[in-house]
Amino acid sequence: QVQLVESGGGLVQPGGSLRLSCAASGSILSFNAMGWYRQAPGKMRELIADITSGGSTTYTDSVKGRFTISRDNAKNTVYLQMNSLKPEDTAVYYCNTDPLRTDYWGKGTLVTVSS
Repeated sequence: QVQLVESGGGLVQPGGSLRLSCAASGSILSFNAMGWYRQAPGKMRELIADITSGGSTTYTDSVKGRFTISRDNAKNTVYLQMNSLKPEDTAVYYCNTDPLRTDYWGKGTLVTVSS
């Protein structure tokens, strides 16, 4: 059973940056793809970025050009570099496999973008 622990969230002003980390308790090499998801207040949880084992990435339109997903297989860690943050990026951010496993959800990390 793999456990995923997200960290790196916080309060940031619009236009600022944050780097999120997702540490896995086991090897992530066995997963074809890892993804970052987010759930904004009153909205459904959505996949915003994913990365395959080969390093190919995809992004939802709302974060394209601002967010970068990466992975360090040796450290069993997935990262999300978030730049040019906007108030609408405020959400709880989670990592999971893609497609997701419901038993892999962690507690997430809260990102609040506000002046």
